Amino acid sequence: MSHPARPAGRFPDRLLILSVFVVASCGLAYELIAGALSSYLLGDSVLQFSSIIGCYLFAMGVGSHLSKYVDDRDVLARFIDIELLVGLLGGLSATLLFLLFAWMSAPFRSALYALVFVLGVLVGMEIPLVMRVLNARQASFSELVSRVLTFDYLGALAVSLLFPLVLAPKLGLSRTGFLFGMANVAVALWTLWHYRAEIPGLRPRILRGVLVMAFLAAGLAGSDRLTRWAEKGLFGDEVIFATTTPYQRLVVTRWKDDTRLYINGNLQFSSRDEHRYHEALVHPALQSLPWARRALVLGGGDGLAVREILRHANIQHVTLVDLDPAMTDLFSRNTELAALNAGALTDPRVTIINADAGQWLETNAEVFDLIVADFPDPSSFGLGKLYSVPIYRLMARHLAENGALVVQSTSPWFAPKSFWCIDATLRAAGFSTHPYHAQVPSFGEWGFNLAMKRPGFVPPTRYSVPTRFLDADSTRLMFSFPPDMRPLPVEPNHLNTQALVHYFEEDWGKVIR
Repeated sequence: MSHPARPAGRFPDRLLILSVFVVASCGLAYELIAGALSSYLLGDSVLQFSSIIGCYLFAMGVGSHLSKYVDDRDVLARFIDIELLVGLLGGLSATLLFLLFAWMSAPFRSALYALVFVLGVLVGMEIPLVMRVLNARQASFSELVSRVLTFDYLGALAVSLLFPLVLAPKLGLSRTGFLFGMANVAVALWTLWHYRAEIPGLRPRILRGVLVMAFLAAGLAGSDRLTRWAEKGLFGDEVIFATTTPYQRLVVTRWKDDTRLYINGNLQFSSRDEHRYHEALVHPALQSLPWARRALVLGGGDGLAVREILRHANIQHVTLVDLDPAMTDLFSRNTELAALNAGALTDPRVTIINADAGQWLETNAEVFDLIVADFPDPSSFGLGKLYSVPIYRLMARHLAENGALVVQSTSPWFAPKSFWCIDATLRAAGFSTHPYHAQVPSFGEWGFNLAMKRPGFVPPTRYSVPTRFLDADSTRLMFSFPPDMRPLPVEPNHLNTQALVHYFEEDWGKVIR
């Protein structure tokens, strides 16, 4: 049964156009949540965001096509049903995916793209249905398209700015999902109320809407608990601290006397054996520089490398450049974590700068006797640039002529192409390199590269500071590679090719399989 046409300027119809702003914001928010979550958990943010966006846009096209099969008499009712379903699935999306990854990691990727596709289909149906509702009220088609698309694009703009600057760092992915899900349900309930005379099955739909809203509100209130439960399944130990920053997800766990830091799900250190990693990272280079006074640490916001550097009495000042202030604040102010680095980040000899390492190197003119590059593994193009020829040439400009640069270089056993690519990149930047490795139980065999502007480095045979791991024998073995870890023919890592990221994916892909 058709309904008589009404003037286009009715107040509810204007608000329906305004609701397009909310609908568009929610649709893009779910896309960003899926992309951010997949990059956190799977790495390679460029690949994850590209594939998520491609799948989502394709699904929206499918949804737009399917919308033509909705009968004209049922457009309003179907729009409300879709809003409720989008609100429920989109609101739960981050929490569902996180729980699935934590407890059943095998089907995660399939579930991710299935959920993205379903959400994309539903979101793709929203705008065509709104336009059909309004067009049935004798609105000028050209004006209708202009107004609907204007609010659609404004909504997308709003959430694209709010998501990285406010929502993700302040609320986290789970709570952001619940919030936008509630916004979708609010649109559905508002539409139900204002068009109640035209919608069949009013009471059951209102009841469903209220139940979904209450469910999402409960999820919003309990999202931190759900996230911690998921992270307990993911990491196995008690989560004592967790936060999402604009740059990464930080999680600290504890089991008995073992405290561990994870960034985006990847282990950064275990308090039981981190001394092996950080002694190997710092002391072979610094022991050979008894005249060194100034040191620069790039990355390493946990302060553990700074702790080892400060053990050398000749060091007068350390500059720490780490992108994330949440990281350096955590390891400066948290009593338990600050104890791990012996209060290094609050030492008067230390200056902390929260900035992108590459940009800081470009704009700063200071020269250092020791540079330690303790960046996360090159699992994405954003991180891969920090291991590139141009960045190493920048580091050379900040390194004293007789100084040393040390780079954490992933595993020569698990990721041999990646390790030797970093060595080749340093040599392409003009350094004389001295690769070495150490056994760190939490990581396995791990690798480092010591680079100098001039050849002639000789591994130390004694240390002037107390060490738990290093001595003459262990140091000699570190700079010797057995036949199954010998150099491989690889390309240097240039910005235009990012060969290192591809090697890293290839190496670790074999380990995971």
